[in-house]
Amino acid sequence: MGRVTARRGVLRISDGVRVRRPDTLAAEEPLEIRVDKRALAVTMRTPGDDVDLALGFLLTEGVIRAPEDVRTAILCAGDQAPNTYNVVDVVLAPGVPAPDTDPTRAFYTTSSCGVCGKASIDAVRTRSAYPVGADPVTVSPSVLSGLPDSLRTAQRTFATTGGLHAAALSTVDGELIAVRDDVGRHNAVDKVIGWALRDRRIPLSGHVLLVSGRASFELTQKASMAGIPILAAVSAPSTLAVELADEVGLTVVGFLRGTTMNVYSRPDRIA
Repeated sequence: MGRVTARRGVLRISDGVRVRRPDTLAAEEPLEIRVDKRALAVTMRTPGDDVDLALGFLLTEGVIRAPEDVRTAILCAGDQAPNTYNVVDVVLAPGVPAPDTDPTRAFYTTSSCGVCGKASIDAVRTRSAYPVGADPVTVSPSVLSGLPDSLRTAQRTFATTGGLHAAALSTVDGELIAVRDDVGRHNAVDKVIGWALRDRRIPLSGHVLLVSGRASFELTQKASMAGIPILAAVSAPSTLAVELADEVGLTVVGFLRGTTMNVYSRPDRIA
């Protein structure tokens, strides 16, 4: 956990007064994801829960679909000196097809935008194995309204850095069952989904995915791939996020602040 943050001296200017003081920054380092000893992706992330991040990434990209698809997943030292443990090596179970390494898919990701190298929107419309549109779950507005405060309380590192995004899995009763944060919002989502996969909770029917920020197309896709029927965001969704939600039958809630919220798709689930 020591690599999650770092201390650095800064010049603080407030009302014309200049003071030098230490500040705490959120860490950002590259993580290489290997499948069957072959490099598949490099993502910029905050160290921690790296195996969960790799598994969540592989599931939401359609490389794996269930816990049984993974034989082993190990955090490795890597090739650098000194060793940084910035590599996760995943071995697929027998019979699971190797991932597509077509260069047009270009699995290089950044902390700001997620997977940026895919050739087209059609290429990232990965089809889910789970019919989220058929999920009959409902959740009350009062439960949704309480989730952002619960999430903020659970974000211990955010309190010291102010520089991390968060994602959480919640039951429809408002219980947070997993909270992860990262410099990349998509990484935080992959970490909670990867945790659920290791805990053999996939698919996550009957659950809510909460994100601290906007609901992008990529996050909507990740929710669909994990079988999550409801995506709630503190900020706004994008047009593509809502279009995909309409297509797969996923509920998207945006501007979840206090007792107000906007429901952009499948409002029948907000009971």
